[in-house]
Parts: sequence; structure tokens; C-alpha cells
Amino acid sequence: MSGGMSQDSEKTKKPKTPKPPKPAPDKPERLPLEETILRLCADRGADKSICPTDAAKAFADARGEDDLAWRRWLTQVRSTAVGMARQGRLIIYRKGKPADPDDFRGVYRLGLPRSE
Repeated sequence: MSGGMSQDSEKTKKPKTPKPPKPAPDKPERLPLEETILRLCADRGADKSICPTDAAKAFADARGEDDLAWRRWLTQVRSTAVGMARQGRLIIYRKGKPADPDDFRGVYRLGLPRSE
């Protein structure tokens, strides 16, 4: 006699519908993060910039995460911002001046390209 279920009870069980997996923090949905960054920058204004923590907080909040969950998104905000800056859709500012997206360190801010 086997220790498992009988064949009859296995046949009467309804198959479970698999739920779609939630994106892991290391592989977030890129488009919504890009949209969050662009929306915050647009709301702030063309001649202003936002702090990357603002984008991380707004993104975590939109996902319904707890108050400190934004910290896990900071690395993704940075990498998304770098990609957007390479495309010319965003400017990374360091000490108030545009920074090279492939070569910047420390405190930075994000803004829309300025029309001068």
C-alpha cells in the first residue's frame, strides 16, 4: 500500500490555475518604472529635477509595497535612468550640470531634457 492519495481522489481534484509570477525586485517591469520617472519629472517641470528616491518611493507605492520597500528599487531607478539618458529621454544631473550616464558617481538628480 502506498502512503499517497488513492487514484480516485486524485481524479476528483480540480486542477489549480497557475497565477502569473510577480516580478522580482531584481527584474521589475521596466516600462512602469520609466513611466513613473517621466511622470514625476514632468510634474516637477522642465527646468527642475527630481531625486531618485522620489521615483523609487512613487514606484513602490504604486505597487502597494510597504513604506520602506522603495529602498530595494534604488538600483533599478539608477539603471533605468542611465538607459533613458542614453536614449536622450532623460538627463542625469550631478551638481546641477548634466552628467555622462556612463560615468557618474555619488548624489545625482533626474530631469527632462531642457530646451535651450
